[in-house]
Amino acid sequence: MSHHIDKKTRKYSTNSLLIHGKFVTKKWDFSHHVVPPMSTSVTYRLDSIERAARGFNNFANPAVFGHRTPDPIYIYERLDEPVRGMLEDNLAFAEGGDCAITFASGMAAVSAACGIFLKSGHEIISHKTIYGCTYSLFTTWYPKYNINVRFTDMTNPENIRKFVNNKTKIVYFETPTNPTMDVIDIASVVKIVKDLNKTRRKEERIYTIVDNTFATPFCQRPLLMGVDLVLHSLTKNIGGFGTDVGGAVITRDEFESPLMLYRKDFGGQLASKTAWTIYVYGLPTLSMRVKRQQESAKKVVEFLRHQEVIEYVRYPGIEGTRDYEIAKRQMIDFDGEFAPGNMIAFKIAGKPDEAHKKAKKVMNYIAKNAYTLTLAVSLGQLRTLIDYPSAMTHATIPLKEQPSHGIIPGLIRLSVGSEEPKDIISDLSEALSIIK
Repeated sequence: MSHHIDKKTRKYSTNSLLIHGKFVTKKWDFSHHVVPPMSTSVTYRLDSIERAARGFNNFANPAVFGHRTPDPIYIYERLDEPVRGMLEDNLAFAEGGDCAITFASGMAAVSAACGIFLKSGHEIISHKTIYGCTYSLFTTWYPKYNINVRFTDMTNPENIRKFVNNKTKIVYFETPTNPTMDVIDIASVVKIVKDLNKTRRKEERIYTIVDNTFATPFCQRPLLMGVDLVLHSLTKNIGGFGTDVGGAVITRDEFESPLMLYRKDFGGQLASKTAWTIYVYGLPTLSMRVKRQQESAKKVVEFLRHQEVIEYVRYPGIEGTRDYEIAKRQMIDFDGEFAPGNMIAFKIAGKPDEAHKKAKKVMNYIAKNAYTLTLAVSLGQLRTLIDYPSAMTHATIPLKEQPSHGIIPGLIRLSVGSEEPKDIISDLSEALSIIK
């Protein structure tokens, strides 16, 4: 949003603004540094008891004392820290939000985004396919606190209405989904929730939360479509280099204080050194990295679609599909161009047992022989990463339950990196040839 960037910078493109950041920031005075210095102080000197009290009022207990001042008083790294603050300002700008709060991991961000709303007796409506650790949080831990999660297929947003009751507090989904690459119609979900909220009191309001990790703010900005909170695993494409773990929640000003208080009391703050790396290297290069990876992904998709051993390929950029029509409306880059991203899912052909055995054979061959394909979890790195969700990222879902959540035998997830696409295709071709 415009108020995150001063008047001197508003005429420039988003891509340029993510490289340079703000010319002026009250987070820290570094006007003579081309690259901002790294803060390594855990605690900060306070000039007086009065200043200390003001600082604690603003940061240590913001939910009680109100919104943070634009000129922060730093006290202790867990509460707030200058480099982290600058990263948050730029993340908020990239997503089109008022504020961003960063965390030590993507899962810490998921926990905080949900945690500021939930209490015993509440319910969440979630799309049936979500990241494995989020599924574990929802099904292992929340039931201990009498919080129920109802899973449904949000590719038909009307399914939300089937599960809404007076306990519903959150509608949660990813788009595209991990790992099935379902594209959920954000505008339709927002409209349904908005309609439901018309008949609910303020304290009964339902909030929408979207995990935007797969798309990144380069490809998609759900806040601008009416979503309440957006979260990211900064570990992935925003961090970009596979060196740092982090998470973020981006939202409106009204939720900044509760998120700050949650982070203060539950911990899980993003380390200053990690914030510096993501602020200096990750976010400024997001556009150029995703653009290259996206172009390569399109070529990889075309190759995969012509392989007899592959039953289907899921990618938002495949014309003629339902996902394509929705993605064309909501996956738009900073320049207004269609941006289907760099994530692909494909399924090895065959009946469940056969597809599983063939996929396992292909993955083991890749692990031992491929150069540009790395068998590993995570995504959004310079290197192309390939994952077998059933046994890896989504192994927390019991095998018998996996198909109902879209995790079927033979399903493979591919995060296209920055290598030459012909080299990625060559390695894929060689690996797939062993099951022909």
